[in-house]
Parts: sequence; C-alpha cells; structure tokens
Amino acid sequence: MSERKRIRSWMEIKTNYNTGERNSIADVAGVRVGHFTIHDNDIHTGITLVQPHEKDAYQYPVPCAVYTGNGYGKLAGSLQIEELGILESMIGLTNTLSVPMVMQGLIEHYLEKDSSITSINVLVGETNDSSLSEIGKLVIRPEHVKEAIKALSAEVAEGAVGAGAGTCCYGYKGGIGTASRRVQIKPAGREQTYTTGALVQTNFSGNLNIYGRQVPCGKITRAADGSCMIIVATDAPLDARQLKRIAKRGIAGMIETGSYMANGSGDFCIAFSNYPGNITSRNDQSLKTFTLLPDTLINPLFEAVCEAVREAIYNSLTMAESVTGRDSRQAQALEF
Repeated sequence: MSERKRIRSWMEIKTNYNTGERNSIADVAGVRVGHFTIHDNDIHTGITLVQPHEKDAYQYPVPCAVYTGNGYGKLAGSLQIEELGILESMIGLTNTLSVPMVMQGLIEHYLEKDSSITSINVLVGETNDSSLSEIGKLVIRPEHVKEAIKALSAEVAEGAVGAGAGTCCYGYKGGIGTASRRVQIKPAGREQTYTTGALVQTNFSGNLNIYGRQVPCGKITRAADGSCMIIVATDAPLDARQLKRIAKRGIAGMIETGSYMANGSGDFCIAFSNYPGNITSRNDQSLKTFTLLPDTLINPLFEAVCEAVREAIYNSLTMAESVTGRDSRQAQALEF
C-alpha cells in the first residue's frame, strides 16, 4: 500500500480559491480540533471535537446554523440552534450509540469551569461505525472527552482517527478530512480576506468521482446507506440566517463527490462564524451592534465552501489506512 497522502499529493487539482496555510479548518483563527481514538481488535471508534474559537464557547457563543441534507441521524442540540442561532459549546462527533456519553463529557467539562451553569446546549453529531466496530459494546465514556480536549490542536490529524476511526466511505476506509479556502471580498469597496474551513466525518456511499474522474467503489459491505457530518467554520461576519445558506452549500460539496444521500444516510452540515467583532459575552445585556456581510457579496463564500468540503472528503479517503474490524471485515484504503 502506498504512503497515505492528501489528495493534492495524489493529483493536480484546479480550484478557484487558494487554501489557507494548513489547508484545514484550523486555518480559521482560533479553531482547534482534538481526537480521541480507539483501535483495538473489534473496536474502531472515537471522538472528534471542534473548538469554535479561543475563548470559552459557553461564555462567548457564536452565530451558528444547521442544515439537514437527509435526516436519518442523531444531531443532539440542533433544535436549540435552529431556534436561537447560536453555538455555545464545542462541537462533538462520535459513533451513533455514543452521542449521550460525549454529551455528558462536554457538560461535565463546562460545569467544571462554571458550576453555576443550569442549562447548556452541547452539540454532538454521529455516524454509524458498526461495519468495522462492535458499536454495542459502548466503549466511549464521558472521561474520554477530556482526552480529546487535551488533544485540541491547530494540527489536524486525518483519516482513521477520532470519530472517523471506524467509518467507511464509498466502500473504502473513510474517516476525518479537512480543507480550507481564502476568499477576497470587497465590502464597501475595501478588500477583505476571509477564511472558510471544513471538517468532515465520512461514512457514506454513492458513485464516487474524484474531480470528475469516476472511481469504482470499494468492497466493504453496507454500502448503500451511511452518513456524513460536515462542520464549516468561517471568520466572515455572518449571522445565523446566512450561515444556514452556507451550510446548504456544505451539503452541495458532498453531493459533488458522488453522494445521492441514501434513505438511511444522516447528512448534516453545521456552520458557524467566529468573526471577532460579533462575539460578545452571554452576560452582556446591552444593545448589540452586529457586523454583517451583504448577501450580494456572499457568492464567493458559497463556492469556497463547496470546494473545501469536497476536498475534505477526498482527504478523508486518501489519508485513511486500511482497517480490519469486527468479523474480520476489511475496509481497504483507497488507491487510485
């Protein structure tokens, strides 16, 4: 098997926007990612956390929206985001049956920081890694969230790590992937550069194409259904309504890789903005001034999101190593 490399090391790709320094979601200032991973015989699973900015997310919530492509999934905490349009915790990803444990771990983390909290809306999504992992053993525990928090970093590991340890994509080994884009926009005629980054947890199928090149799907079973969690971060000044529109384009980027969002697929995109001027303390009761990018200038961000999500999905495939899981099932690494 060849050395695992990101898609740009496998082939030349043409995009309309440049990447950030790391070509990852962590190119958006303040965003950090932490993984906790288990690879142990018939267990291949884990946790991935995304920190939205450098401050405490509960004390300093950010605008956020969720868009559902196909709702066969468990995205705990999404209803309050739909209602209020804010994110007040780190975002957690894990396997289907471990959502409650990751929620508890995040709640405990925030209570340790502020014991006066009586309500907090933690956001945790999932995909089902039971093709390779004995999901019913419930090995993920709340204390593992602390390990993922300790691992928060701007250097984002990809492939069969964290919440992507046991996932499959297009019949191959899938996992975690990330990418970013930098966009120049001229509000009021003054050029500004904004960064948009995506992180994906891939566990779905369809008809794989890689930048227009048709690639036969792999052989792992349970190929028809599956799920994809997409997280999009940006430092552009957007509100929840605009972020919902951004999140729709995250799903579009997934479809561009060949997914048709099968009946049993849980496909969600979470989008948030950490534009510094719009982050205020939850205790601030004064009138707020909110900076917004005009809708007429938002098209470059739409395109950048599609590009970043698409590349992140390919990175989740090209960076993942082969895994042999429960019942000796093998998910082979993509070779092309």
